[in-house]
Amino acid sequence: MPPKKRAQAKPTPQSGGRRRSQRVSFTGKKSTYFEDDVDESDASLPPRKAAKPNTKKRANNDLDEEHQFVDEEVSEDDQGEGSDDAEDSVEPPPRKRGRPAKAAKVTKAAKETPKKRAKVESEDEDEDDWDDDAPRVTFTKLPELRDTGGIDYEDDRLHPNTMLFLKELKANNKRLWLKLRDPEYRRSLKDWETFVETLTEKITEADETIPELPLKDVIFRIYRDIRFSKDPTPYKPHYSAAWSRTGRKGPYACYYVHCEPGSCFVGGGLWHPDKDALAKLRASIDERPHRIRRVLMNPQFRNTFLPKAKNTETSVLATFAESNKENALKTKPQGFNPDHRDIELLKLRNYTVGVKIKDSDLTSDDAQDKIMVIINHMVEYVTFLNSVVMPDPNEESDSDDQDEDEAETQDGTTEE
Repeated sequence: MPPKKRAQAKPTPQSGGRRRSQRVSFTGKKSTYFEDDVDESDASLPPRKAAKPNTKKRANNDLDEEHQFVDEEVSEDDQGEGSDDAEDSVEPPPRKRGRPAKAAKVTKAAKETPKKRAKVESEDEDEDDWDDDAPRVTFTKLPELRDTGGIDYEDDRLHPNTMLFLKELKANNKRLWLKLRDPEYRRSLKDWETFVETLTEKITEADETIPELPLKDVIFRIYRDIRFSKDPTPYKPHYSAAWSRTGRKGPYACYYVHCEPGSCFVGGGLWHPDKDALAKLRASIDERPHRIRRVLMNPQFRNTFLPKAKNTETSVLATFAESNKENALKTKPQGFNPDHRDIELLKLRNYTVGVKIKDSDLTSDDAQDKIMVIINHMVEYVTFLNSVVMPDPNEESDSDDQDEDEAETQDGTTEE
């Protein structure tokens, strides 16, 4: 059904007899159909500009193009009637059929409050400033090498700076700390290596079974294996070295020097021997106990490594077993009598000896001479252990001691 006609105001009389057709538009846009017709009465006036369509208010109510305009000639009488109520009689346009227009989606940025939007913009500005600036780098001054204090580095003794470095490493056992002090570490390591090289020459003279081995086969590394350890510290706060027929590793008994501020010592023997070596040692103690007794009762060995023991076999054996009680069996080994005479020796898993020394002993001029005194008193003991664990093919048997064993058995002093 077409929309109702709207009454128009009475037009201004024109000079000509021609009437202008009036167009009614629901969009508010004036018709330009007669725009080219020039009115003689209005020739002096400038041409009127077409009004801009008000599409904002009626965007959703526009009619189809064929119903948008209505051309009708209205007589003068009809224009006059109801001219006063022309504006009030305008009815709203009919609603357009179909679904209502969807509301525009509200974006995430529109939901943000002004405060939050300002915060995001400030962060973006900070990021832009950060990108424009140069990368931030923190420079840390490397510690300088410690002064030597007027003491030269010598091959046959350790420098006091080496002991100070190990003491600081124990208090700051971290990778970054050691990395910053790498020159100091390298200097102390070189000092230890030259000390070990000169000491090796003297040890090979004292024990001819010790060969001349490369330095890497004698010195223990300072790095710890923490894969299966509860202790997370990455470094050992000490230097150490071991001399044996195969160096620091192997089945042979060795000589050992430990350099740690406050815990320096010299020792040797067998530490955690394998199953076969341990079985051979127990068999020797069970079958020929006089061999180990003879070594432990040596006056020089006893005074150096077992100074608290009395001059009796019982006291010496008990003191030796007490010094190796770590990881020892709580009961008798399998296959042995619990009432065995040397049951305490049979329970052991380590057969080592050692003596503590002062830190100043390693930095003194006669440091290696003091160490060699201890090692010389241990040569017989290390030789005995190697003869049991890894005997030489041409090694002579203790046939001269069998009579002594038989005599002790007859007196009832040994177990049958």
